[in-house]
Amino acid sequence: MERRDKINYYLDLAEMVSQRSTCLRRHFGAVLVQNDEVIATGYSGAPRGRKNCTDLNYCVRQKLNVPRGERYELCRSVHAEANAIISSSRNKMLGSTMYLVGIECDTGEYVENACSCSMCKRLIINAGVKHVIIRDTKEEYRIVNVQRWIDEDESLEGARGY
Repeated sequence: MERRDKINYYLDLAEMVSQRSTCLRRHFGAVLVQNDEVIATGYSGAPRGRKNCTDLNYCVRQKLNVPRGERYELCRSVHAEANAIISSSRNKMLGSTMYLVGIECDTGEYVENACSCSMCKRLIINAGVKHVIIRDTKEEYRIVNVQRWIDEDESLEGARGY
């Protein structure tokens, strides 16, 4: 058996973490890695102690037909990226890489053109994460240099979604 390349290995871990997600729309998993060591993981789900969408059997954003990438203040979940960041200290995250995988709940397919939302981008920037690697297929991924999110600040243009 051929050895898995390191990037897909960490993406596979993020995909496994996503299986803990309690969102009814998309399961996201995130893994933070520094110096070849996993420093934190996170998946999308309601804050500790609150009911998850899977417990309630409905999604507020889905009920209101909110488009992807908009009105996250209505969402019950803390995003995978935020949960991973919450679980680590900033000094460990400085210069780290975040691996991110999203799965559509209704099809089981990878989220097309997945990317962190504007709120998570701000958290990632302030955490000092250097790169975000996002899975597109089981073998293909994109590497985002977080500095690009700083240099190309879409919030100045009023851009919505992701």
